[in-house]
Amino acid sequence: MAVVQTESAKRESVPAGDAPRPRRRRISLTHWWFTGPATVLFVAFFAYPLLASIYQSFTADQDGVTVWVGLRQYRRLVQDPVLLQSLVNTAMLLVIQVPVMIGLALVLAGVLNASWLRFRGGWRMVYFLPAVTTLVAYSVVFRVLLKTDGGMVNQMLDGIGIGGVDWLNDATWARISLILSITWRWTGYNAVILLAGLQAIGREQYEAASIDGAGAVTTFVRVIVPQLKPVILFCSITSTIGTLQLFDENYVLTRGGPDNATMTPVLYLYKVGFDQMDFGYAAAIAWVVVLLIGLVSLVQFRLLGKGAR
Repeated sequence: MAVVQTESAKRESVPAGDAPRPRRRRISLTHWWFTGPATVLFVAFFAYPLLASIYQSFTADQDGVTVWVGLRQYRRLVQDPVLLQSLVNTAMLLVIQVPVMIGLALVLAGVLNASWLRFRGGWRMVYFLPAVTTLVAYSVVFRVLLKTDGGMVNQMLDGIGIGGVDWLNDATWARISLILSITWRWTGYNAVILLAGLQAIGREQYEAASIDGAGAVTTFVRVIVPQLKPVILFCSITSTIGTLQLFDENYVLTRGGPDNATMTPVLYLYKVGFDQMDFGYAAAIAWVVVLLIGLVSLVQFRLLGKGAR
C-alpha cells in the first residue's frame, strides 16, 4: 500500500509541463516519410494503370470518343480466329518447349554438380551467359543465323549435303526455330536454379544409394529428383509465365508469321493496340492473358505441388 501511495505521489509531483508527450503521432509520421514515396510510386505506376486497363477493356473508341460498351470486347475474343490461333500456338509451346527445357536444365544441372567435372565455375558461367543477353539482341542473332539465303545454319547444312531449310518462312520450321531460340536462352538459367537445389542435398544421400546398389542414373531419378520437386515446380511456373508473355523472340524472328504460326497473345495484343489503335480490345486481351497465367499456374501447382511443400 505504501509503495502504491509513493508512486502515486511521484506522478502527482511531476509538473504538467514536464509530462512525457505521446509518441504515437511522431511514429506515424515517421512511417509515412519512409513508406510515402514507395506508396506514391506503387499507385502511379501499378495500381492506377491496372484499374485504368480494367476500365478500358469495357470501352471502345467511336469517332474519337471513348464510350462504354460493356462486355462487347470480351465477346469479340471468342469470335477472333487470330486470338484463338495464338492460344493454340502458346499451348503447343507449353506442352513441347517447357518440358523439354526443364528436362535439359535438370540434366545440365546434374552434370554441373558432378564431382568429376573440372572447371565447374567456368562451365556454369558459360551456360548462364545466355540469360544475361538482352532478348532483342539474341533474337536478332538467331534471325541472322537462320536466314534462308546466306544464313550460317543453312550454309552448314549445305556443306554436309543435307540442304538448306526455310526456317522462318515455313510454319512448322518457324515454330521449331522459336522453340530452339527460347530453349537456348533459358535452359542455362533454369539449370543454375536447379543446381542450387542440388547443392542443398547432402552427399551422404548419394553414398547411401550407392551402398544400396543404385547406379548414378537410378540415384538421380529415384533419390535426387523427388527432393527437387519444389525447385522444379518453381522453374515450371516461371517458365510457363514467360511463355504466356512471349513477345520479343517471335516479334523479331517472324513477326508472328507465317500465317500466324508463331503468333502469341501478347504479340497480338501489341498489334491490336499499336497497329490498329484499338486499345479497348487490347486491354481485354491483356486481362485474358492474366487470367490464363493464373489458371495455368494454379493447375501446375496442383499437379506438381503434391509433395513439393
